[in-house]
Amino acid sequence: MDQRRHSDSCPACRTIDIADGVVDGKLYRSFAPARGHRTEQRIADLISTFAGSMVFVYIHLVWFGIWIVANVGWLGQSLVFDPFPFGLLTMIVSLEAIFLSTFILITQNRQGARSEMRAEFDFRNNVRGEIWAAHIGQALGLDSEHVETVVRETVEGYMSDELGAG
Repeated sequence: MDQRRHSDSCPACRTIDIADGVVDGKLYRSFAPARGHRTEQRIADLISTFAGSMVFVYIHLVWFGIWIVANVGWLGQSLVFDPFPFGLLTMIVSLEAIFLSTFILITQNRQGARSEMRAEFDFRNNVRGEIWAAHIGQALGLDSEHVETVVRETVEGYMSDELGAG
């Protein structure tokens, strides 16, 4: 059964559909990418991914090696075009670093925005889950103070174990 039929026939599913802020028959909220600069962002992501790979490192090792070998005269003086201290190479590498850092920042900003949306979604779901659990516990006649004591002791024990292990 698809989700639209669930939300049409089930009161709990209708409640979940309403809770995400958009009554659309979906039991989740879509996190579509922002409109606009998707092509540029995809290009920045591709460049960042490539720049963070070992292939990128190997290409640069070969490129720098050939550049240096050619420009110290080991392949003949006629091939020297950027003598030591390799001013042209320094300028090219500096420009490359400027552009790469920009592409990486674009990618990180986009990933940060996605993480913030997911964190907000998780927070809302956690609050909803806690409220529902409290009401279900109350309806079942559970001792909420006992449950909270067990939860608090469990979390404190977990945290002290984690802090002790780190």
